Amino acid sequence: MAGGRRFNFSLVVVIGDRKGRVGVGLGKGVDTALAIEKATRDAKKRLFTVPRTASGSIPHDVIAKYASSTVEIIPSRGRGLVAGSAVRTVLDLAGVTDVVTKIHSRSKNKLTTARATIAALKKLRTK
Repeated sequence: MAGGRRFNFSLVVVIGDRKGRVGVGLGKGVDTALAIEKATRDAKKRLFTVPRTASGSIPHDVIAKYASSTVEIIPSRGRGLVAGSAVRTVLDLAGVTDVVTKIHSRSKNKLTTARATIAALKKLRTK
C-alpha cells in the first residue's frame, strides 16, 4: 500500500430468529470478510431472549439510554412495527410487532441506537 496507509473496516451486525432471540455485535478487521465474521461471532455471543406477549408485542412501555442515544418503545395493539433506523432492524429480528418507537437523540450513530434498543429490551419484565 503506497504512502503507508492501512485501512480497517468496522461494522455492526444484528442477528435474530424472529422468535424472541436477538443480538448485536461489532467487528473490526483488515478486510470486510474478517470484520463480518468477527461481528457475527460477537452478536452470537450477546444473544438474549426478549419477553413478548402472545400477540408478539412487549409487556409494557420502556425507555433506555446508551451513550448519546435514547430509545423509547411503547406497545400499541394493531399498529404493526412502527420504527425507524437501527431500532426497526433490532425489533424486526427479535420478532416484536405492534409497537411504536421513538429515538430521542440527534445522533446518527447506528451502533449506539441499536445498543440503546437492546438495553431497552433487557429492561422488559413479564407481568
